[in-house]
Amino acid sequence: MTTLTEADAVDGLRDALGLLKDREQVAERLLVSSAKHSFDPDKELDWDAPFEEGKWFWPPELVSLYGTPMWQRMSEEQRILLSQHEAAALASLGIWFELILMQLLVRHIYDKAATSAHVRYALTEIEDECRHSKMFARLIARGDAPWYPVSRAHQNLGRLFKTISTTPGSFTATLLGEEVLDWMQRLTFPDERVQPLVRGVTRIHVVEEARHVRYAREELRRQMVTAPRWSQEFTRVTSGEFARVFSVAFVNPEVYTNVGLDRREAVAQVRASGHRREVMQTGAKRLTDFLDDIGVLRGVGRRLWRSSGLLA
Repeated sequence: MTTLTEADAVDGLRDALGLLKDREQVAERLLVSSAKHSFDPDKELDWDAPFEEGKWFWPPELVSLYGTPMWQRMSEEQRILLSQHEAAALASLGIWFELILMQLLVRHIYDKAATSAHVRYALTEIEDECRHSKMFARLIARGDAPWYPVSRAHQNLGRLFKTISTTPGSFTATLLGEEVLDWMQRLTFPDERVQPLVRGVTRIHVVEEARHVRYAREELRRQMVTAPRWSQEFTRVTSGEFARVFSVAFVNPEVYTNVGLDRREAVAQVRASGHRREVMQTGAKRLTDFLDDIGVLRGVGRRLWRSSGLLA
């Protein structure tokens, strides 16, 4: 297989999804959208309003134990409390992930022309992610649930990934972290059963993340056409392993202990839950279909994605 340059990719090169788009034109459109549709969460959201009694912090169908025997035994109050802790755990995971993403974006643009629209948009996205991380941290601090850091093992795996990741691997991991949560948040922000503050946070995140997904998808398409074969294969394997880490870290098991549940039993029931498996695979389907189309889900990488539970 011949390795093609980025110039070739712009000059009429196609992948399974059609012609690759000009990198600068994509970035210019995203910069215009950023100027029109960016938010300051500190000003946009009412952080002082009290939480509303009886409202959820995450849609119940998206809570990990939903539909399990343990869920059936829980009181409504305990179910809502679990939704609050899971929302805090997901916000904590989001902060961890966005810190990784910001570092990967800086690496991506390190040797590129600072005057290009592509680099200017990457810097704009880093600004967005800084605001998102602060917004998630403030949401956690606003409630009664604690910050839920990922395990030490996952912290160290994150450090390793940041060190060894290639550009296509970085953008694949970016999409994994963004698209599953994005699907859940698109169900959350219009849901009137959910606390207004949580709905406001997810609305801001959905609007701004749509640009980040577009940027990452277009760049990953280009990378999977122009990168050397070894880099493409490395991306397939590392993305599959990252999917495995992501699926395990998605809900911190400490949430069960903190709401008075047996942690071991809760984890076992979540793993056995057909509903939970369907939720995670549905949340990932748009991404896995895309990755399949552009050649990421092949060989060992595909088997790793299947073992993560995100791919049927």
